[in-house]
Formats: sequence, structure tokens, C-alpha cells
Amino acid sequence: MKQRVTIRDVAAAAGVSHQTVSRVINHRPDVAEETRRRVWQIIEELNYHPSAIARSLTRQRSFTLGVVTAGLKYVGPSRTLNGITKQAEEMGYTLVLKELPRFDANDIQPLLNSLMARQVDGIIWAVPEIGTNRVWLEGQLPELAAPIIFLTMRARPGLSSVSVDNYKGGCLATEHLLQQGYQQIGHISGPLDWWEARQRMAGWQDTLRQAGRPVADHHWAAGNWSAASGERAIGPLLDAYPEMDAMFVANDQMALGVLQVACRQGLRVPQDLAVVGFDGIPETAYYWPPLTTVYQDLRELGCTAVRELTKAVEAGYQQEAPVSPVTLSLQPELIVRESSTAREPQAAEHQRPAASVSGVR
Repeated sequence: MKQRVTIRDVAAAAGVSHQTVSRVINHRPDVAEETRRRVWQIIEELNYHPSAIARSLTRQRSFTLGVVTAGLKYVGPSRTLNGITKQAEEMGYTLVLKELPRFDANDIQPLLNSLMARQVDGIIWAVPEIGTNRVWLEGQLPELAAPIIFLTMRARPGLSSVSVDNYKGGCLATEHLLQQGYQQIGHISGPLDWWEARQRMAGWQDTLRQAGRPVADHHWAAGNWSAASGERAIGPLLDAYPEMDAMFVANDQMALGVLQVACRQGLRVPQDLAVVGFDGIPETAYYWPPLTTVYQDLRELGCTAVRELTKAVEAGYQQEAPVSPVTLSLQPELIVRESSTAREPQAAEHQRPAASVSGVR
């Protein structure tokens, strides 16, 4: 087995002390430029890799972040974790990942104890706010020796959080459909125990009301984020709201189910029924017709969480004044495609086919 190259090997080859090599590796300014270049050259020639364990012992910190997540089978949590991983690696941190067995888990003290036992420098709570899974925040937040930041939840005083502005996304989708000339705009929501689903629905409701358009219970239906639930919801909604000429669907996967039923029932999209989704998954450009969607950059959500958390971590280790809690809201973007463009002039003369939903499950 090849012997591991050490910092002393590098120092001997470069003709400097091992303290100088350490200063070079840690980008300290108190090293002559010629010496710095020589040390880096030797590091490359010897293929030296600094020991993360040694660095942790020297600085009395772990350079590790704890990440708590759930529901990685969903697009949102998995894309967010991808951003967390990318940014942490760029900043020299490793991750300790804990996945909750259920979104509604509230017995979190053993989990926090486990992370603290691993000496994590900070914690990212990347579990979406669903139902009562934030009830433990209503009491006394457990005393932690590391800062914590929350993702995708309602802002709370004294806590750091980063979210996408889901309410704004619902407004963008609905405003776009109104600007395109659609007047009877329905909605398929996500499961309403999800904070994000409630925010998107509120954006739809408020935008219609501000435009003087009616909002009634029979103008919307709930899905569960899956394409199958979009397929199940659209049939009864068409029956209950036959004058509906457009839809804001709370995620792209449910919108796929809507488009399939529309095709099966002979409804032209967008002439008979315009459709806007939410998430901006790459596949939406290849739906038929290509789907207008509200894009939320969930990778950037994860990256932002890491950057904000490490600010608090660094302030703590440098014994600076504590970083004040932050509440950040990332802005979504409307991507307009063929599924929601303005109606053709002759569309008003086209008789919508009867919205029979027999066989739709």
C-alpha cells in the first residue's frame, strides 16, 4: 500500500517549515508569493491531500453541517438537497444527513442530540412545513450549541429561514392568465396541510379577487402533488365549473395529468383550456403543449441556506457579534410557453366538447 503523503513531506520537499505549508493551505496572507507558488507546486507534484481530521483538531471545529430532510421522493426536497450538497462542498464542509421517516415527526430531540454528538457546526432543517410538524417550535426551542436555519416554512420571529415566495408564484400564474384574456380561472391545489400549497392557493384567490373575478368552492379541487391526482381532480372540476377556461395547477406533475385528460376529452390547450403549472421541472418544456410554469430555484434555496448558516458559524468561531436571524424569500420566475398563450380569435366560436369524465381515475 502506498504511504500517505504528509504535510511534513511537503515541507521537506519545498524547503520550508510545516507551519508555512499550513499557512499556504489555509490561504493566509503572511507568506511570500514565491514561497506560496513553490509550496503549491510541491503539493501538486506529491499529490498531497490535507487531512480534514487534522484541520478539525487544529481549529477545534468539525467543518460539518447537519441536514435534516424528509420526502426525498418528491422533486422539491431532492432538488433542495442537491443545492445544499453543492454549496457545502464548495465551502469545504461535509454533511451529516438525517432523513425523517415521516413529514409529521415531532420527536426531534433524539435527532438533534445525535447531530450535536457528531459536533456539527450548524444545522439545516430542510423538512417542508406540513400540518403540525412545527409544533415543537411553539414551545422552547431546544438549547443548541450550533446555529440552525429552516427551509420552506412560515417566517417566525427569532428564527432564521429561507423559502421561495410561493404566494408570489400563485399571483404570477394567475395574473398571466388574466393578461392573456382568460376570465374563469380554476385551480388544482397541492395537499393543503402543506404550507407551500396554501400559499400558492392564496396567491390565486387574492389575484382573482383583486381583478373583480369570483372565487368559489367549486372553482378548485385538491391533489396530492402526483400526476395521477391531477388526472383525478380535473374531471369533477370541469363538471362543477363548466365555464372554466383556464387553470393554475399547483405543481407541474399534476399539470401533466390535467393535460392528459384534456387531450382525451378533445379539449384544445390553450384555446379551450389554458394551463399553468408550478416548479419549473425540466420536463415541462417537452409536455404537449409545452407547459407554462412558475419556476422556483430549489437548488439556489439549498445554496442560500448553506451560505447563511456558515455566516453564523464563522461569526461564532471568530467570537464576533452573533449574526441576527434572517428571513429570506427567493423570488420565483414565470416561464411562458404554449399551454397558456392568448386565445385565437376563432376560439370563442369553438364549442367546447362535453367534459365527460367516465373512465378517468
